[in-house]
Amino acid sequence: MLPRLWPAVHSLGWIVLTLAAAEAIMAGVAYGGDDGEGSSFAIGAAISLLAGGAAVMTTKGRAFELSFRDAVILTVAAWVVVPVFASVPFLLKPDDLSLVDAFFEMVSAVTTTGATVMTGLDDRPPSLLLWRSTVQWLGGFGIIGLALIILPFLKIGGMQLFRMEFTDRGDKALPRVRQIARALGQIYLGLTAACFVVYLLLGMTPFDALNHAMTTVCTGGMSTHDLSFGYFENEALHWAAVVFMIAGAIPFMAYLRFVGRGTFRERIEPQIPVLIGILGGVAALMAIYLLASGEFTNVGEAVTRATFNVASIVTTTGYSSADYMAWGEFAILVFFLITFVGGSSGSTSGGIKIMRFQIVWATIVQQIHRLVHPHAVTPIRFGGRTVGDDQVLSVAVFVVAFLGLVAIGALLLSLTGLDFLSAASGAAQAVANVGPGLGSIIGPAGSYASLSDIQKLVLCALMVLGRLEILSVLVLFSSRFYR
Repeated sequence: MLPRLWPAVHSLGWIVLTLAAAEAIMAGVAYGGDDGEGSSFAIGAAISLLAGGAAVMTTKGRAFELSFRDAVILTVAAWVVVPVFASVPFLLKPDDLSLVDAFFEMVSAVTTTGATVMTGLDDRPPSLLLWRSTVQWLGGFGIIGLALIILPFLKIGGMQLFRMEFTDRGDKALPRVRQIARALGQIYLGLTAACFVVYLLLGMTPFDALNHAMTTVCTGGMSTHDLSFGYFENEALHWAAVVFMIAGAIPFMAYLRFVGRGTFRERIEPQIPVLIGILGGVAALMAIYLLASGEFTNVGEAVTRATFNVASIVTTTGYSSADYMAWGEFAILVFFLITFVGGSSGSTSGGIKIMRFQIVWATIVQQIHRLVHPHAVTPIRFGGRTVGDDQVLSVAVFVVAFLGLVAIGALLLSLTGLDFLSAASGAAQAVANVGPGLGSIIGPAGSYASLSDIQKLVLCALMVLGRLEILSVLVLFSSRFYR
């Protein structure tokens, strides 16, 4: 039985109207700066206004509440529809991107992937660059809401554990979620403002500081320069970016937990030490390798370059400060492997995520212990809570689905003629929402501009599937979901 779609259509209409308002504001910015993009944004705002208004008005007056099923349909639809309307300014002169390129750019932005088909960024109209950053920033907050409200109910790989600490199952659960969402929005905005001020104080122009603050905190990584963060020579800026990339990769509800009740140990999110440990360990290993191989002779420079680029990939931000493809085969292998890691569950990061690695590791330890002590009761615990068998199973299913999707994506890209390294790393970065791949084409010194339309559309599908945690899309193909 097909569901009634008008609740989702009504809500989607309001989302498109919000996008229209943002495009109208950007039109004002473009006209004020006289960069030639004012009419493009005005036309985009008008199209979004008409479409969003039509969706709202045709469903107006119906008494309904957005059910969980409606919310899932709305979420999946939003991550496809929003890029369509957000891409309109890119289709018009003077930018004049192709339909596929414009859609790819906005899918990459709204999923906070950061892959780009645009070159010559240093000479692009400022309003267009600001629009990319704004869409990416808004997509980052949308991901927080997704992690808070929808994914836990789908039992996607342990996410319900994270949500249960801050919500209840009673009648007041929804108001509670709304309060938390409001608080998380304030944290998100506060981190962005703090990042902007720090970047400004360390020498960025106000325009660069604003764009990079938005794309750092949302772990998106779109830059205003072709050299990405390598454009900035001040090492203090690189270290500031590392701090705020990690801040964006920390569960946003962990900030609420930290100011809550309990001992210091109880208030520390268990994913954070593991995230920092992995990041620090890999960065140290990479710095030692760079010094030993002679790539760098200055210890400080080696540590800075290694830490920044490792942090960027682990947190799935996707900035680059150097072409690490030139660092040798060992570096290429390391960067490919850490593409899968990701930040913490409940953050704006992509990837498999730290919580799942923790649960997988705990399961391995449990099974080894059972081999030695077959009758021992050894429950898996996370953050003071016991992890049930169904939650362990959901983690295993997600990891298999994640790796399977990467493999399928790599095969499809290979069938279209892409070389093995580009196909494998391109599929991995798209599903993990990282941004730069490996190889001479889509590596940190390249772009996705030269890929065919088919290859770009495959990557778009992988980015959306990865961003929505795969199963929240696949559930739409289950007949039971609609009963």
